[in-house]
Amino acid sequence: MEIIYIKYINMLNIFVSSPLDQFEIKTFWGFVTPFFNLSVLNVTNFALYSFIVLIVIMAMWLLTNNNNKIIGSKSFLINEVIYDTILGMTKSQIGGKAWGIFFPLVYTFFMFIFTANLISMIPYSFALTSQMIFVISLSFVIWGGVTILGLYKHKLVFFSLFVPLGTPLPLVPLLALIELLSYSARAISLGLRLTANVMSGHLLMIILGGLLFTFMSLSLITFIIGLIPLAAVYAIMMLEFAISIIQAYVWAILTCNYLKDAIYLH
Repeated sequence: MEIIYIKYINMLNIFVSSPLDQFEIKTFWGFVTPFFNLSVLNVTNFALYSFIVLIVIMAMWLLTNNNNKIIGSKSFLINEVIYDTILGMTKSQIGGKAWGIFFPLVYTFFMFIFTANLISMIPYSFALTSQMIFVISLSFVIWGGVTILGLYKHKLVFFSLFVPLGTPLPLVPLLALIELLSYSARAISLGLRLTANVMSGHLLMIILGGLLFTFMSLSLITFIIGLIPLAAVYAIMMLEFAISIIQAYVWAILTCNYLKDAIYLH
């Protein structure tokens, strides 16, 4: 008879004891058996915060839609503004009749990244979108799906996307190679842009906050003097909140542009 032990690792791993810990994946609940390797079933802070993001997104709708009535609560206006913004952006970027097919995909990606970025701004939380492998995997999914869509819709004509209109014949091989490299780089650049912005912003706040805390702890005079740069740190924090929202919007708008290229080849 197989015996499976549930190994409770230090529950403090759920939380972070240092600002830099928000970039580290930790296991706080694992399964151990002498027969099989069950490490894939371990519960990590990454899984926990992914679940938290899902719960927050569901709560934003379920707790504000006024029990599915036609007129939602006053808080439901936030959801309507977000929905209308992404709807208008998707319609203007993709155009034609195809935008309605891909709007749920774009909206889902936006809400996930938007919520994950804002949760990561909570002190001593976990930065979900700072995990490069995870975010680049999402961008690979989008890039691969867009490529398959273009090949399915246009067959070999899809490769005309790599040859700009009006290109002189002698320059076609060189420009086609450059365009191919540029197109392939989308698979990494989409996710790398998000991860780099999240990590750099958080690290900047960690460094400035640590230096300011050390300076203000020296004496009463330095504490008073430190109130001035403290205001600048708060301003940078507000800017980081704005960047968190902008990066989610950038992800959505670039996804629309990639879909537009695959659908219309321009």
